[in-house]
Amino acid sequence: MMSSQKDTGIPLNHAPDGIGYKLLELPPELLALLESENPPILTIESSTNSAILKSDTQSWGLRQKNTSNALILLKSSGATNPSPSQIPEASLKAIATVHDTIELVPEPTGKPAPVARGKWHERFARGR
Repeated sequence: MMSSQKDTGIPLNHAPDGIGYKLLELPPELLALLESENPPILTIESSTNSAILKSDTQSWGLRQKNTSNALILLKSSGATNPSPSQIPEASLKAIATVHDTIELVPEPTGKPAPVARGKWHERFARGR
């Protein structure tokens, strides 16, 4: 290790960017369609219970799925170089914390999505 290097690790700063992120969990068959040579055009339509993502041949209902562990989105803040004699130092910014994801559930074509029921921990939290 050079004497001018610090052994302090990578600095992590809390720097929310104000954007409301939603993570979308893609099923393998949709990912394959999107990565194909002729990806389909997708549309979102509303139904009585949820939004529906549609391609020419398939439909998926969008469901919010809460996670017990938060997901922290990080962004590199680039290298800082305080002086020409020092080695540049990179750092990370925690730009958002996500507590839920959107999952896609295959929907039968032409039928409305079933009514979503709360998870046990959601029902428990309401009673507290």
